[in-house]
Amino acid sequence: MSRLENLLGAQALAVTDRLLAADGDEGVDLSASGRAALVTLLAHPDHAVSWLGGVLGLSSSGVTRLVDRLVAADLVTRTAGADARSRRIRLTEKGIGRAEVILRARRAAIADVLGSFSDRDRGEFERLLGQLVGALAETRMPALQVCRLCDRSACASGGAECPLAHTVPAEGDDD
Repeated sequence: MSRLENLLGAQALAVTDRLLAADGDEGVDLSASGRAALVTLLAHPDHAVSWLGGVLGLSSSGVTRLVDRLVAADLVTRTAGADARSRRIRLTEKGIGRAEVILRARRAAIADVLGSFSDRDRGEFERLLGQLVGALAETRMPALQVCRLCDRSACASGGAECPLAHTVPAEGDDD
């Protein structure tokens, strides 16, 4: 392993630890999957439970249990899907608020990590990260998995485009 690879691994682990700790707790204990579900549904509302399971990498029973917990906490609602076997989910007002708190906590944790960078360093690092992130997925579902906690508005700020642009919902994308 090279020094660069080792440093990247250490940095990734440290940022992950900070992100897991930055949940914006508001009285409802959410797992990492629960937080990712809320942020994903904020960006992509009204999808099937099975679709959310695919984005989060959860089994059918795992995503059903997660959605049950989110419904019990009044963070999401479940409605009838395209057929009798499927259900669609949408954030409640409380869920929207919690997702926004999670994004703010994530933003603060990451800003702290980048605090020592000059504007020039930040620009160069952003360019390099764009290349790295753009190579993380070639198709839609893996891209959605990568971006399950992304702040979509931040990614497209300043006229920039998401390096995984295929995460933008396609026309007619309802599953």
